[in-house]
Amino acid sequence: METFPKIISVDDHTVEPPHVWQDRLPSKYRDIGPRIVRAPLKEMTFLGGKFAPVMGARGDDGPIGDWWVYEDLHRPLTRLDTAVGYDRDEIKLEVITYEQMRPGSFSVPDRLADMDVNHVQSALCFPTFPRFCGQTFTEAKDRELGLLGVRAYNDWMVEEWCGPDARGRLIPLTLVPLWDARLAAAEVRRNAARGVRAVAFSEIPPHLGLPSIHTDEWDPFLQACDETGTVIAMHIGSSSRMPSTSADAPPAVGSTITFANCCFSMVDWLMSGKFERFPNLKIMYAEGQIGWIPYILERADVVWEENRGWGGVADKVLRPPSELFAGHVFGCFFDDAFGLKNLDSIGVGNVLYETDYPHSDSTWPKSREVGEAQMGHLAPDVVDRIVRGNAIDLLGLTPDGLWPGPGPAA
Repeated sequence: METFPKIISVDDHTVEPPHVWQDRLPSKYRDIGPRIVRAPLKEMTFLGGKFAPVMGARGDDGPIGDWWVYEDLHRPLTRLDTAVGYDRDEIKLEVITYEQMRPGSFSVPDRLADMDVNHVQSALCFPTFPRFCGQTFTEAKDRELGLLGVRAYNDWMVEEWCGPDARGRLIPLTLVPLWDARLAAAEVRRNAARGVRAVAFSEIPPHLGLPSIHTDEWDPFLQACDETGTVIAMHIGSSSRMPSTSADAPPAVGSTITFANCCFSMVDWLMSGKFERFPNLKIMYAEGQIGWIPYILERADVVWEENRGWGGVADKVLRPPSELFAGHVFGCFFDDAFGLKNLDSIGVGNVLYETDYPHSDSTWPKSREVGEAQMGHLAPDVVDRIVRGNAIDLLGLTPDGLWPGPGPAA
């Protein structure tokens, strides 16, 4: 392409600096709230979609890494959290320290520099330690501390990660206390009042022991998102269960079928009736790719047309699922030539671009080259919509693709 639009990535990641919660929690919680401890690794496996690290004691043999410690949780930083800049064959499941990761993973100035290298103007970032929708705080024992942890993360995200030093180039994505839909609604409104237009949520809440979206339990949260124009962003793995086939399947199996959770989740939403009840609601699937979408829409329409009478949706899903998709759902991709060849069956307005920095799947520093190769058959105006225009509209960015900045604190 003669020119390629500046990228707005709707799925990157931040590795939280050690001070996020230590600086923001009340003093009585600092010894049990999230904190970094440097310790050896005793053992670590990742099989059947389950990540199982065990922290050793001081003085034990084993590679040294930085670990997040929170109540009974011990979670190490790993090379998979921040793999950019390393040869693909050198990326292994191993513990690391902050000094061993690319500074752009946790430092705003370094992140902006790495975005410049990659032809990226703006980026929306998912968390690392809280996990992709804040499951870490949902699973904690102390609910008061968990709520404070969620709010502290959101304050850091808005005020520091996306603060003045970011110059509008980092777009805030906040968390909610998933264990209470009314508290979640209040947190959506608190952050919407300061300019936040995206909130993380679980792709399949029952996998977290939470109600499904087929119940009314989530309605206060959904109402808040509907009223504030807050997009519900669901990342693969935000159900704490990556798709796999068996307990001993190697990670490559799950990595190939990561889209499956998005697939199941999208059908849930399309058959839930929520888009009829909350007409302004928008959802997006981060890192789910898009090539699978056309068939699912085709099949969902057939089921709705032929089987809705006995399928339990006739009284709540009043339009074909493909129509609901067009008005409410966005697929996100970073490397999907097949999906782009079938763009007409998905919808130009329903596709967003991403770079997945700094994860091992990331196309950094060649996201532009990947986009040029895969979008070369598309008209320039279509490319512009995919690479930045749709994100500008969905996330309430300025015409130049920047986050307008926070409103008054609530």
